[in-house]
Amino acid sequence: MANPFLFNRREFLRNLGISTAALPFLCGLPSLTGAPLPQRRQRLVIMFSPNGTLPDEFWPEQEGENFEFKSILKPLEPFRDRTLLLNGIHNKVRGDGDSHMRGMSCLLTGSELLPGNIQGGSDTPAGWAGSISIDQEIKNYLQGRPETRTRFGSLEFGVAVPDRADPWTRMSYAGANQPVAPVDNPYDMFGKLYGQMKDKESLVSVLDDVRDDLKRVSSKLSARDKMLLDRHMALVRDLEQELQSHDGDAQLQHPVPELDPSIELVNDNTPQISRMQIDLLVNSLANDMTRVATLQYMRSVGQARMRWLGIEEGHHSLSHDPDGNQASQEKLKRINTWFCGELAYLARRLSETPEPTGEGSMLDNTLIVWTNELGKGNSHTLNNIPCVLVGGGAGFQMGRSLKLDKVAHNRLWLALANAMGHQITAFGKPALCEGGPLSLS
Repeated sequence: MANPFLFNRREFLRNLGISTAALPFLCGLPSLTGAPLPQRRQRLVIMFSPNGTLPDEFWPEQEGENFEFKSILKPLEPFRDRTLLLNGIHNKVRGDGDSHMRGMSCLLTGSELLPGNIQGGSDTPAGWAGSISIDQEIKNYLQGRPETRTRFGSLEFGVAVPDRADPWTRMSYAGANQPVAPVDNPYDMFGKLYGQMKDKESLVSVLDDVRDDLKRVSSKLSARDKMLLDRHMALVRDLEQELQSHDGDAQLQHPVPELDPSIELVNDNTPQISRMQIDLLVNSLANDMTRVATLQYMRSVGQARMRWLGIEEGHHSLSHDPDGNQASQEKLKRINTWFCGELAYLARRLSETPEPTGEGSMLDNTLIVWTNELGKGNSHTLNNIPCVLVGGGAGFQMGRSLKLDKVAHNRLWLALANAMGHQITAFGKPALCEGGPLSLS
């Protein structure tokens, strides 16, 4: 009789009589599958926030290790030794479309937009991005290797992303003219991850569905696998309780503004939705459902009205105000500091979650990249776009602030791909890859 441990892991678990619902929690446990102990898992999360930043409140004055966070980046203070600030990263992609369009849809692709009829500002119209984005490029590489293949390959999370599709709303691309839409409803993402929730009323406990299966196989688990499984179950239970504590679809909609139709009304529950999405993201990484994820806040040119920060004006309109408007500058500082706080929460959740190997935390092997489509909102510059790296696992020397010399962002994406084991020599527009991967070690 063939050794069952040579079977596909899911096939082996099904042969034990385990339900499909239980598979995401069990398929990675080595004592069940006979697989070797898990190796180090490298992960990548790309986080986006829109409409540029305030350079004087963002970039440190000092270079090297002896830098001080400016006001916007203060929430990252607990992760100072795991943070790498890259000032001088330029999006040098030109061609059709306005700066917001190219800033958004060329951000992760590094190549020109396709010809199209989508008009942006006074610039030439354009279409979708003309090549694959770096998150999908790395996803395809990892999915092509049995030892790094995961259930989803990549997951695209959104927070307050409007229900529309154009180059201002998409940063992830499966290929030329193939935008990938983020999922901005945590209930939908929960259903995607666990297949248990069709709507609010039919939400049932995943734990209840798999409890009998867990009892059946408990004797086959090692002590360490039991501990890992208990951790996964606790994460899911917390998520279910949080999902059930909210008031359902009514709070997750993005209603049309009543006063000014040019301002997109962002649900006042956005802070809660953000935390739910981050918790789901961390949980999906913890269960090895994916090793690549994006977290997109709103959209380029977005007029989010962040009333939870005491701000009634639209974000994009504020970003266009002159530097001398101190009231607008203060509000923009609050907005960008809030985004940084969400990044810090993501880093904290990863730092609190142990690796399956029991060695260190998930943050040790997860690199988060926080970026933006513009360097500064009122100038529409694609120079010095915010690039903040937090975490580990890429072999980069962290705990530094670097001032680079007008480096094309293609070279940063090359460095990320190479750090994940994908040894490509060009990405996006080849001419912008001159100099090779950015050296960050």
